[in-house]
Amino acid sequence: MALKKENPRAIKFWTPLRVVSTLIVLGLLAAFGASSCNSNDPAPSGPTTSRPSTSAPAGSEAAQFLPPVVLDTAMKSVNGQPIKLSNYSGKVLVLNLWATWCGPCRNEIPELVRLYHDYRDRGVEIVGLTTEDPIASEQSVQQFVRNYNVSYHGGWATRDVAIALMQGEGRIPQSFIITRDGRLMKRIFGFHPQRTPPELKQALEDALVEG
Repeated sequence: MALKKENPRAIKFWTPLRVVSTLIVLGLLAAFGASSCNSNDPAPSGPTTSRPSTSAPAGSEAAQFLPPVVLDTAMKSVNGQPIKLSNYSGKVLVLNLWATWCGPCRNEIPELVRLYHDYRDRGVEIVGLTTEDPIASEQSVQQFVRNYNVSYHGGWATRDVAIALMQGEGRIPQSFIITRDGRLMKRIFGFHPQRTPPELKQALEDALVEG
């Protein structure tokens, strides 16, 4: 029986350099997928994929203020008292969009709890708004808040509020740092355990300096 000759082109394709490059690319894709979720997706049964944690370009929010629909809409809260963001006027505010089923969101929540503990005496407030259905997710969100000892205010973003905030960018978590006069200073997409916490702290320090 004649032996089948190996294709020399196939042998040459998988060089050590190409193998290493492929592994690096696959590793980066896995890391990117772990940093954020798509808010329009239902609760997934497996890992989610999306783009990495990033900040909005510097200066892109320089003159952007929260629109009236975001400020004046009364939203359902975990503690039963409606949340209206206009009530936080005069405070530096961290507004966080998240969901209980989103892995990066769950990783970020303890950092936000620590951030609130460190900055609340300096006039900083944090509001977490889940993008989930307020009726279907009521029990799971309340249980989540208890399990994670969430001490800052939380509730459900209405569809209009979520659309106005996201502006077509559906990744979560999203964090908005808002100055005392209601200006959007910084917008952070996704969560990275090394980069995001110091980035949030620096944004808060900058907002507090503005007075």
